[in-house]
Amino acid sequence: MKIAILGCGNMGMAFAKSFLQYDLVKKDNLTLIEKSAERSAALRSEKTGVVVDTIGPRVGESDLIILSVKPQDFASAQDELRAVIQPRQVVLSIMAGIPISLIQERLSHRMVIRAMPNTPAMLGMGITGFTASPEVDAASLRKVENLINATGRSIFLENEAMLDAVTALSGSGPAYFYYVVKAMVEAGKQMGFDEGTASLLVKQTMLGSYHLINNADKSLDDLIKAVASKGGTTEAALRTFEAGTLSETLQAGIHAAQVRATELSKG
Repeated sequence: MKIAILGCGNMGMAFAKSFLQYDLVKKDNLTLIEKSAERSAALRSEKTGVVVDTIGPRVGESDLIILSVKPQDFASAQDELRAVIQPRQVVLSIMAGIPISLIQERLSHRMVIRAMPNTPAMLGMGITGFTASPEVDAASLRKVENLINATGRSIFLENEAMLDAVTALSGSGPAYFYYVVKAMVEAGKQMGFDEGTASLLVKQTMLGSYHLINNADKSLDDLIKAVASKGGTTEAALRTFEAGTLSETLQAGIHAAQVRATELSKG
């Protein structure tokens, strides 16, 4: 399989390195399109794939073109891409906020898949929601799904509008997690720990708690109850959270992210 990646930032390279790690593409068949001279030089030294600085015929020879540029940079690349793209090629967009219909219109191309990954994809532990235009056949969709799964796990959505919810929940989700971790570390510092000790306590707690969620045959409510004994320290903390409507505030923030994602997708 031949793959071209337009835009070689963190997410584009997360995909590239995952493909190579699982031998889903050979380096000679992986085209990295990067217009920044400094970034191109760095990519060449890494020898991840064939690095080019223009959208040329080599891109038109690829089976799959991945659009991982910033949404605001797509307009400057669309004309060059439209000039070389072939009807048989599949386009996979991981650009936030640009709907399939707009990509089809700007590229004069029908076979488009749109996906929303998140940053843990850089460690092969991401979750990606994706959907496709009706023109993408089942075999092509399976191939792309296999590629996406090299970066973690994926979920296919029939309704493209649900990608806005994916953006709000898992796409932006790592930032919510870091926000909570940061608040807990700060609380530890206020109680007298140095930052390193507070960070270790919080990060290991988060890691262990994740594995309990994943492996314990209990609901989240049951897991909370297992820690929060009657009249104990955990119950005191949870009561404070509830008094401050922490749960409602977090949910409201996630809904605000969804609304913003929908606004961006409508231009």
